Amino acid sequence: MNYAQTIDFLYTQLPMFQRTGPAAYKNNLDNTHALDRMFVHPHRDFKSIHVAGTNGKGSVSHILASILQSAGYKVGLYTSPHLLDFRERIKINGQMISEEDVCSFVEKFQQKNKVEKLEPSFFELTVMMAFDYFKQQEVDFAVVEVGLGGRLDSTNIINPEISVITNISLDHTNLLGKDIASIAAEKAGIIKKNTPVVIGETHIESKDVFISKAAQMGAPVYFADQQFTLLHDKEKLQFISDGKVLYRNLESELRGGYQYKNITTALAAIRILDEKVPGLNEQSIADGLKNVIKYTGLSGRWQQIGSSPKIICDTGHNQDGLKNVVHQLSLEQFDKLHVVFGTVNDKDLTLILPLLPRNARYYFTKADIARALDEQVLKNEAHKYQLKGDSYASVNEALQAATKMANKNDLVFIGGSTFVVAETLQFYM
Repeated sequence: MNYAQTIDFLYTQLPMFQRTGPAAYKNNLDNTHALDRMFVHPHRDFKSIHVAGTNGKGSVSHILASILQSAGYKVGLYTSPHLLDFRERIKINGQMISEEDVCSFVEKFQQKNKVEKLEPSFFELTVMMAFDYFKQQEVDFAVVEVGLGGRLDSTNIINPEISVITNISLDHTNLLGKDIASIAAEKAGIIKKNTPVVIGETHIESKDVFISKAAQMGAPVYFADQQFTLLHDKEKLQFISDGKVLYRNLESELRGGYQYKNITTALAAIRILDEKVPGLNEQSIADGLKNVIKYTGLSGRWQQIGSSPKIICDTGHNQDGLKNVVHQLSLEQFDKLHVVFGTVNDKDLTLILPLLPRNARYYFTKADIARALDEQVLKNEAHKYQLKGDSYASVNEALQAATKMANKNDLVFIGGSTFVVAETLQFYM
């Protein structure tokens, strides 16, 4: 198969959560273990860092990868979902896996599977693709982002040097649990025996869950927001613990105030790692943090894609993510606010619509995926919360309407769904 045929196989022949929803979610790791045996346990051939959480895990993963890369390591990075290109999911030192390597892996799988007859999901197979690629390319480290939850996530066969859980909030409650403690228990499933774990944010409902699980596993546990402080003065950052400055005069090209939490979490993990990973000095940490986007290609996080009017997009899509977005919007200077907004059909709108600013004109839309919530339904529900605007059948139509309506001193924000942002970036990039 050529690359187009291979991608078609991955997207159309395999269950894919991002497009089909819970039908693609597996309640066990049987397929993952079978694939792992099929490819001779590739994850055992490299060191890894495992990153879970409701929000921020993608940013934290990219920060960690950038710092390790700056320290001179060959670093694999596995994240999901992608925005523009499937190959964004699998990178080494910021470079995406080649089309040839994608095709080669799928061909190997199809040959091997003539005997095994497995029926993996899209995510199960792409995780194994990443692990096999990292093994073949002999990476020193792989930073591995959890896809959904933790305990039953396909990535959860690795034995990392450190585990990281960024935060817990209500998302995917139909799969992970209806309350913070239940979701935390699923995320805590990545905590391994005698392996340190960093928790990014302390939550009264999840703290004891993590402490209990860590004790059960004999894992040292660190709450980043309790043990470390990130001071920010304009563009300069200082990382402090117990009144002692650990790293000073740091800079980051990541925009959005919510990134301070992610930076704190990532630096807490680095601080723990630096005892056994040579080269993680202040210089490599400063360089890696300053050049996260340059070194890893991170996008879609408070990303400005236009000016006059200013146009910003962000992938925040659940309750806490949108709280961060709305707070960041409140810090921006503009005459009028225009919001291009779409979501997926399994979101609890009663949790997210009340958060959105009422002093805006809305352009309700839907991404071109089966899971997208109908734009007219979204509009009708939003009107109950005094969010006024019109509906548009495609993201492109909504974007064109918003940019046509906006004046040069206005702000156009695009969000609500990773897929809305992805289609936006296709239009602008």
